[in-house]
Amino acid sequence: MPDRAPQPVDRQLPTDEARDLISLVRDIAQREIAPKAAEEEDAGRFPREVFTLLSESGLLGLPYDTEYGGGDQPYEVYLQVLEELAAARLTVGLGVSVHTLASYALAAYGSKEQQVEHLPAMLGGGLLGAYCLSEPASGSDAASLRTKAVRDGDEWVITGTKAWITHGGIADFYTVMARTGEEGARGITAFLVPGDAAGLSGAVPEKKMGMKGSPTAQVHLDGVRVGDDRRLGDEGQGFAIALSALDSGRLGIAACAIGVAQAALDAAVGYATERRQFGKPIADFQGLRFMLADMATQIEAGRALYLSAARLRDAGRPFAKQAAMAKLLCTDAAMKVTTDAVQVLGGYGYTADFPVERYMREAKVLQIVEGTNQIQRMVIARHLAGPETR
Repeated sequence: MPDRAPQPVDRQLPTDEARDLISLVRDIAQREIAPKAAEEEDAGRFPREVFTLLSESGLLGLPYDTEYGGGDQPYEVYLQVLEELAAARLTVGLGVSVHTLASYALAAYGSKEQQVEHLPAMLGGGLLGAYCLSEPASGSDAASLRTKAVRDGDEWVITGTKAWITHGGIADFYTVMARTGEEGARGITAFLVPGDAAGLSGAVPEKKMGMKGSPTAQVHLDGVRVGDDRRLGDEGQGFAIALSALDSGRLGIAACAIGVAQAALDAAVGYATERRQFGKPIADFQGLRFMLADMATQIEAGRALYLSAARLRDAGRPFAKQAAMAKLLCTDAAMKVTTDAVQVLGGYGYTADFPVERYMREAKVLQIVEGTNQIQRMVIARHLAGPETR
């Protein structure tokens, strides 16, 4: 049975423009993304042409200023676009979220001159970005990163290795966090590095259990030179920029998780209403009906939480705690819902003939990326009870 297009979600959108935008995204998802998703994920093919189409359609810069080619959309709307894309194919939804994350440092902390020079191409010119914080020896402990940037006149020379980089080796630009000073968080600075810079290379992509179409690779920087005009923010401000970006990025992951979960629920409901056992559809059995009800409830709860956090962000209010909560709840829900979807389909759910086994494999990574769910619990607890005592 081929991938089933998700049933339209009854969304509460703030404007007619937002409703038209969601309709456009659904059309692109159903025509250009979902029909090829299973085959291309199985083949490990990255759909660069889809990202080109999304850029041409104005969908790669939705939360950013129209002055630079963005869509000037609130996060409340942008995240629902991500959910629609991820429901069709997580490689695409997560890819848009990562591109938005990679553009954040320039959009939020870059100078006016930097924004004028670079943002239009990044937001609507067909470019694709990557975000480089993690390293082989510094994942959750990101402040211990070792990639160094040494000043040489009006340039910086960057040397080190970044790890677990989505779009690593194929991105057109990289937002790179590198050490320019003392150990710890205060010695880190952000840089905008072009993808074709001499000395920058991507390793062979990781062999992953899911999202095989999305390249995840180490990125090597061997004496990469960039001008000081590509330093984003002040020297030593890079870690603060990185954390600020991740607060918003975690909402993107939450929305993608709900998209995958919604696709899994739609597939499970469709199968349960068609599959007959003991002379009636299996959807008539109470045990299975309760399972579907629980799946739907978890999805609605996750969607409500990420939208609540997004509305705080749109209002200019603190939202870091709620972003961590949304990332935690939504990705855990996606793992539970996709696992239950496989159970609903029984033996068929364990085969690649149905999409739910792919959804389950994809959901797992969402509990890990952009801060593991254990890190999210630490973030939430710090907001509640303050830093841990030493």
